[in-house]
Amino acid sequence: MVTRVDVGVIGGSGFYSLLDDAEEIDVSTPYGPPSDKVTLGRIGGRGVAFIPRHGRGHVFPPHRIPYRANLWALRSLGVRQVLAPSAVGSLKPELGPGALVIPDQLVDRTSGRVQTFYDAGGAVHVSFADPYCPIGRAAAVRTALGADWNTVDGGTLVVIEGPRFSTRAESRWFSSAGWSIIGMTGHPEAVLARELALCYTTMALVTDHDAGVESGEGVTHDEVLAFFAANIERMRTLVSDTVDALPEERECTCGNALDGIKLPFELP
Repeated sequence: MVTRVDVGVIGGSGFYSLLDDAEEIDVSTPYGPPSDKVTLGRIGGRGVAFIPRHGRGHVFPPHRIPYRANLWALRSLGVRQVLAPSAVGSLKPELGPGALVIPDQLVDRTSGRVQTFYDAGGAVHVSFADPYCPIGRAAAVRTALGADWNTVDGGTLVVIEGPRFSTRAESRWFSSAGWSIIGMTGHPEAVLARELALCYTTMALVTDHDAGVESGEGVTHDEVLAFFAANIERMRTLVSDTVDALPEERECTCGNALDGIKLPFELP
């Protein structure tokens, strides 16, 4: 039985399991149940909690994922560092399928999603200038390069509402802004992690070129899942190796995100 968990992994499309010889538990939160049972296990010497973002079987579309429940559940179990592998589209012709992007910036183009824990009881404003943990990013980049991934250190992830894909005009607009990759789940996940003073690192596998970058009929959901499935074992290995590379004691400022702020309730 795992007695201490400090790393969380939230698996993206097609990434529904990570840990072998693990136990599954139900976790209740003030925001309802998370996407699925939480799996607890070990990677090397680290206790790890895993949640499939969409639920096993991909039951939650991106705009219906219980983001708050997922992050709250992880923190309540002791998690302080989160890795978030995901499937994304490319907005750059030179950035093709199979590339791994560790973004350092995020643009929110969603609408209607609850994106804060602090929507009552007083104003809470957290800094979000740099959305991702610098130490987590460095560990992910170092690990990916060591495993011979085509790795891009930095770049901007634009998050759209979904569940539909972009029009060609939207895609070209995003590309013209200089953004690198496009997805549907990186927000509000990243900001909710910051509101809980968690380290958060996105590991984005490019599965396709977005509609405005290539000709043809545009990407389909089945194509995205098929490409991710073809790379899933390699991604699992990369995530596991990155867990091993994370420092046991946090050396970044993510844990200080709420310093000096009066919270309307106690965090788990």
